[in-house]
Amino acid sequence: MDAGSDRDRDGGIAWGTPAARWTLAATVLGSGMAFLDSTVVNVALPVIQDDLGTGVAGLQWIANGYMVTLSALILLGGSLADRFGRVRMFSLGVAWFALASALCTAAPTLELLVAGRVLQGVGGALLTPGSLAVLQSGFRKEDRAQAVGAWSGLTGVAAAVGPFLGGWLVDIGSWRLIFLINLPLAAAVLLIARRHLPESRDAGAPARMDYAGALLAVLALAGITYALIEAGAGAVPPAAVVVSGAVGVAALAAFAAVEARSASPMLPLGVFRSARFTAANLVTVLMYGALGPLLFLLVLYLQEAAGYTALEAGAASLPITVLMLLLSGRSGRLAERIGPRAQMTAGPLLVGVGMLLLSRLTPEAGYVAGVLPGVLVVGLGLSAAVAPLTATALSSAPERHAGVASGVNNTVARAAQLIGVAAVPAAAGVSGAAGIEGGFAAAMLIVAAVSVGGGALAFVLLRERPQRVEQHKGLFCGVSGPPMEPRETAAEPGEGPSRRE
Repeated sequence: MDAGSDRDRDGGIAWGTPAARWTLAATVLGSGMAFLDSTVVNVALPVIQDDLGTGVAGLQWIANGYMVTLSALILLGGSLADRFGRVRMFSLGVAWFALASALCTAAPTLELLVAGRVLQGVGGALLTPGSLAVLQSGFRKEDRAQAVGAWSGLTGVAAAVGPFLGGWLVDIGSWRLIFLINLPLAAAVLLIARRHLPESRDAGAPARMDYAGALLAVLALAGITYALIEAGAGAVPPAAVVVSGAVGVAALAAFAAVEARSASPMLPLGVFRSARFTAANLVTVLMYGALGPLLFLLVLYLQEAAGYTALEAGAASLPITVLMLLLSGRSGRLAERIGPRAQMTAGPLLVGVGMLLLSRLTPEAGYVAGVLPGVLVVGLGLSAAVAPLTATALSSAPERHAGVASGVNNTVARAAQLIGVAAVPAAAGVSGAAGIEGGFAAAMLIVAAVSVGGGALAFVLLRERPQRVEQHKGLFCGVSGPPMEPRETAAEPGEGPSRRE
């Protein structure tokens, strides 16, 4: 079908037309595939452990392999979409993600499965920002908020369905099905994109991309992650751990130097001149650095120590997603009236209290008495904090850097989850002799302290300002990171080319 009749004189897609429905279907299915994958894999980890004969360190790599490349490349992915075409990069990301999923499906060894997960992260870094870029550039200006709102709600449903679907696939067949399901979804997205999505690009995008910064970011995250995971596993010589950590730290320092001198940096360091923006991202690091290990370890504990099925373990954390979908909008509106400081202080404190409740969990405790109270309190804390946290990060940066600010906050959250999953099991002894049953309580105490630290940091560093915090209308999903906000792509007078996350 020709979508030309569904576009106004300026070329934007009108809401409610067939072209709008096709565009929304493609972007929701593509993003939903990535969101789904981030939730279903944790559910399958104990079964993968038995099938491939790996330990906790191997499971950490299965979770973190994806996060290393996704965290490091998502900002570059948005810039590539602006430069070479939003639909082209979105489609490339979907196809790449599908091929990587096929490798994961057929992987006979842990090493090949981790390689597949690393490649999935590359695809996710292209398709995730690309999906919002397609919506932002494709719809009429007056219809963009409605389109993004619909995208947010529908991808939120995908995140909520993920644990159920992943657990069901594992229980009825094999863990390999959680990767195989991506192939028909990707085929549908690519078909729709080819036939119905109008291409767009930013004419003012820089001719040179920050490939050096992207490579250094991958080296930094991979080196630090390897050192943290293998230090706890004790499977490699200590010298290798030290060298890996040193390489990661050196790459991180080199990344900062490259970004400071680059004419077109992937991460403009100037946004951190705002003390409020920096404070919001520090709180993000602590809260999501605690949340990542919680979601990783809770599923393992419920299946390995408490005897839950994969479906039951996946559904155990569903109240967190439900509460966030129901309450995050109200939390954003409340922050408009009273300012974000109270919620950004109380939210991480509540998350910490929920983790303290979960630290008392025993294998014999039932779900209602043992798991549900802690999960509910964590969900309430995230519902209180995530919307004002992201809105504060966005509003604290200059308007011309709105896309960069959102991308930075999203990247910081994912990187914090990555480091948390690598570091906390080792610190709690989960990766060593204590095992998941012996180390779970200690791990919950550690992440509770980290989350409470985030609340204390918000109380100390955030001073209320008289202007209102603009409510964020993106997806509030604590499982995968803060929402990402689209922005206008035209460069402002006197500024360099615009970016998005």
